[in-house]
Parts: sequence; C-alpha cells; structure tokens
Amino acid sequence: MGLLRIKAMAQKEWIQIRRDRLSLALAFLLPVILLIIYAYAITFDVDEILMVVYDQDKSSMSRELQAEFTRSNYFTLVASLDSYEQIDRYMDSEKARVALIIPTDFSKRIRTARPASAEVIVDGSNSNTATIALGYITSIVEQFSQRQGLSPAPVIEVRSRVWYNPELKSRNFVIPGLIALIMSVIASILTSLTVAREWDRGTMEQLISTPVKPAELIIGKLIPYFLIGFADTVLCVLISTFLLRVPLRGSVSFLFAVSAIFLVGGLSFGALISTASKNQVLASQFGMLTSFLPSFLFSGFVFSISNMPAPLQAVTYAVPARYFVSVLKGVFLKGTGMRFLALEVALLSLYGAVVFLLACKKLRKRIE
Repeated sequence: MGLLRIKAMAQKEWIQIRRDRLSLALAFLLPVILLIIYAYAITFDVDEILMVVYDQDKSSMSRELQAEFTRSNYFTLVASLDSYEQIDRYMDSEKARVALIIPTDFSKRIRTARPASAEVIVDGSNSNTATIALGYITSIVEQFSQRQGLSPAPVIEVRSRVWYNPELKSRNFVIPGLIALIMSVIASILTSLTVAREWDRGTMEQLISTPVKPAELIIGKLIPYFLIGFADTVLCVLISTFLLRVPLRGSVSFLFAVSAIFLVGGLSFGALISTASKNQVLASQFGMLTSFLPSFLFSGFVFSISNMPAPLQAVTYAVPARYFVSVLKGVFLKGTGMRFLALEVALLSLYGAVVFLLACKKLRKRIE
C-alpha cells in the first residue's frame, strides 16, 4: 500500500474540508449542541410533582401529613382546595398530577389507635410518572405511620445500597449513551458525502485515472474525518465530565482507544454509503436514517434491550452502537476495563474491518 498516495489523498480531502468552513464548523459545534440539548431534555428523574390537598380534617395531624409530602422534595404543593370539584379542574388542566384527600375523622382515628385512611388521586396519563409518584407516596406514608407509632417495627430491616449510580441520577447513565448516539450520527454524516461529492463535482473520473487503489482512496479520505471525529469525542467527554458532572471512573486511554475503533467502523460505514450513492442528498439522508434510528432505538441507550421482543433483540446485535454504549457506561459508571469489555471491543473491531472491506469492494467495482 502506497503511503505517499494515501498522504496525497488525505491532503486533498483536508483542503476540501478547510474550504467548506460551514461544514467544518458544524462538525465541531453539532456534537456540543446535541450533547447539551439532549443532556437536559432527556431525563427520567421525577421530582417537583405538582400536588393539591383537600384537607377536610384541618388538624395538626393532617398538616403534619402534608408537611411530610413537601419535605420530601418530590412534591410541590400547588393549592389547598375546598371541594372535590376543584380537584377535577386542577387535574383536567394539568395544574396538578397528584391530589391528597384527608377525611374529617383522620386525626381522631389516629388518636384512638384505629386504622386511618387518606385518599390519593394520581394522574395516570403519563404511566412512568404515575408509577414513580405512587412509589414516593407509599414511602412517605410508611414514614409518617412509623413516626406516629401506627405501624410496628419491622422484623427484618432492609438497608439498600445502590452501586455505580448511588444518587440514581438519570443524567449519569443517559449521557454516556448520548455520546455513542452523537458519534454514530457524526461519523456517518461526515463521510457519507465524501465519495458522492466526487461524482457530483465530476472529479471521480480523474481519481479513477490515477494509480490510487480503492483501499488507499478510502483510507486517505477517512484520515481527516477520523481526526475531526476523534476531536469531537474528546470534546464530548470533556463536556460530560466537567460541565455536566458525569463521573468518569475508568481508564481514559481505554475509553479513547475504543472510541477510535468505533469511529473507524462508523466512518467506514459512511464511506460505504457514499460509494453506493452518486447523489450527495441521497447519501446524507440515508446516512442519517441508518445511523440515528438504529442507534437510538436498538443500542440500549433509552430502551432496555432485555425488555424488547426476541426478534428485535436479535436485531440489536447488528447495531455497533449497542457495544459502544456498553463500553461507555462501563467505563464511565463502573470503571471497568478490557477484562470485562473484551467481547464488545472485539465485535466493534470486527464490524469496522468488515465495513471497511465492503466499502473498498464497492468502490473497486465502480472504478472498474
């Protein structure tokens, strides 16, 4: 393989990139914009749930129960109501998600050691929020009952310990997946136009007449985009750790090494799309479609793969972002290394090699 020919192709591609300053700016700004927007927009944390209270008892005991909810920081008291009809108006207008109704004999029953009840109405239009809110309510009521001496001390005391993400912040496991999603899209978009542009500009015939081999042409074109993509990865990691405060517990060198392998596969896939299409618009659209949707739906970034139907679980094995997401979450949250992630690294390497060879083969056919 001629290193001089590869160097010449890389220099040619870099000159074209520098001339297209808008695309070069987008290559660096787009990952940052997407990371920050998605980091704040995609969250599974449920707090500050809007709540109304219809207190018919109006006693110190009922006020203590209300205070138990507001002290938890999960609920925000919006209003104290005087009738059931007001509850309907607040729930229908989505000014409240939870309504607490305390009956008139609430404190009397507690003082006489009889079972006391309170009614809770939860808006179930968002099932995820409703389920989490019900869990919060159950915990708060249990704490209130124990404080009032209404429930016996448990025979077995369970002390839970959450590993890897003790604060249960959704940002900590969403952002590593976001990096994989963003780099999948960026890698595909960067190179999906590289060969198609040559056909559109009429310069492909000149390249065909040169002694540059298909593999040399592909490598030469990928080198500048690889450097840009790797710089984007470093930028995303820095923003994630320093700005968004996501813990990075594993090896930084291992993280970047695997990122480089993933980039080679993503860029090669973009080159394959570019060689299969002579139209830049078609290449960019197909690149976005085949990179964003599979990475978003089938990588485990948002939706748990184990909860998918068996046929869709089989599809996820063909999505390289699945393995990159596993690596990123392992390195960021668990601090794991090559010992536990060797299979993911091997599959990413295999994917990159196969896609690169397919791109070379497809380009060889066009040159011939």
